[in-house]
Amino acid sequence: MTTERPPCLAEALRRPGYLLSPWPWRALAYLLTTVPVAGVLAVGLLVVGAPLLAAANAVRQGRPVELPLVLFLAVGALTVLAAAPVVSVAVTVVERQRLGLVDGRPLPAYRWRGLAERYTDPAAWREVAHAFWLGGVVPLGYAVFALLVLLDLTLLASPWLAGDADEVIVVRTVIDTPGEAIPYAVLGILLVPVLWYGLGALAAAQAAVARWLLGWPADRAALREVSRSRARLVDAYEAERRRIERDMHDGAQPRLTSLTLQLGLARLDVPADSPAAGPLAVAHEQAKGLMGLLRQIVQGIRPQSLVDLGLAGAVRELAGEATVPVTVHADLGHPLPEVVESTAYFVVSESLGNVLRHSGASRAEVRLAHTDDELVVEVRDDGHGGADPARGTGLTGLADRVAATGGRLLLASPPGGPTLVRVELPCQR
Repeated sequence: MTTERPPCLAEALRRPGYLLSPWPWRALAYLLTTVPVAGVLAVGLLVVGAPLLAAANAVRQGRPVELPLVLFLAVGALTVLAAAPVVSVAVTVVERQRLGLVDGRPLPAYRWRGLAERYTDPAAWREVAHAFWLGGVVPLGYAVFALLVLLDLTLLASPWLAGDADEVIVVRTVIDTPGEAIPYAVLGILLVPVLWYGLGALAAAQAAVARWLLGWPADRAALREVSRSRARLVDAYEAERRRIERDMHDGAQPRLTSLTLQLGLARLDVPADSPAAGPLAVAHEQAKGLMGLLRQIVQGIRPQSLVDLGLAGAVRELAGEATVPVTVHADLGHPLPEVVESTAYFVVSESLGNVLRHSGASRAEVRLAHTDDELVVEVRDDGHGGADPARGTGLTGLADRVAATGGRLLLASPPGGPTLVRVELPCQR
């Protein structure tokens, strides 16, 4: 049996075999390759940071800050801000390559948009924030971790150090003989796996910050336009659906009804032993079957019960047709948008169909709750659970239909049940 490889260090840390996997070594490689990058950035920040601390200390002590120091700080700060969007390009490119050591998930593609846009693009300033994070915060974390490692090495080496002529102090305790140092050495051995885990946690935290800063969508305007275009497509679809429904109901159905009636009258006028009686009867039956098929197609576009009874009534009708008891609780204050009603109806219809076909449930429950800006639809059953969207297209199709209206579908179906399908549909009027 093969085990799926975790995609990132943060997930690997939660698995029991972490210490024996390659992930600790990958974390170590990530941290070691950070040192030169963070070191160069830290030196650059210290050029301005050290005089700034001196000025702050002078102000705290009530001494005046000399004019040359103020000028140096002003020029240095402006220089850092001017150079940061350019320097961060190289830092970002290197970080994107190194991030693969501890996080294999892809980042949004990097695009160079010209030097001028580096100063106006929000994504570029997030890269600047990442560079400041590497140069200002990461070295502090590394320093604390290095002190812990040195402390553990001291504990491990204490039995050998205790034999020297110099006084040895371990954790505020004076050690005179190697025997007194053995408990501390044992403690140092026990701390090795803890530090090994700590190294991974440090690398995972640094990678998470890098992913958050560098993986932010670069073009939010484009994402907003995609959302608007999807809303326009949904509106266009609804308009076209209503047109097709109207044309079929007002145009095709009356003509087919008239044709069926004429064929029925013709059958009455044709003798039963006439050669035309048989074909005429077949044509009449086919016309009646076609009427039923057309009625089903029209109902599939927008169920007539939804038009006549509204959402609550149509759902109760679905519940009454089910082969298991279905309880319906509807709390709908005022009329809903047509697209929301249709989506909610098909969610209930498909969910109840899944209950009857796959769940083995003895009862089900449907809840409809309408707030000022949202319709919540819940379908619950007491079946054996284990519903998986990957095993069929029904739930996937529902999720796509719900997403097209700006809503979301949530599924809870643990093995053994129960199963809950919850759909949240925005319905601002």
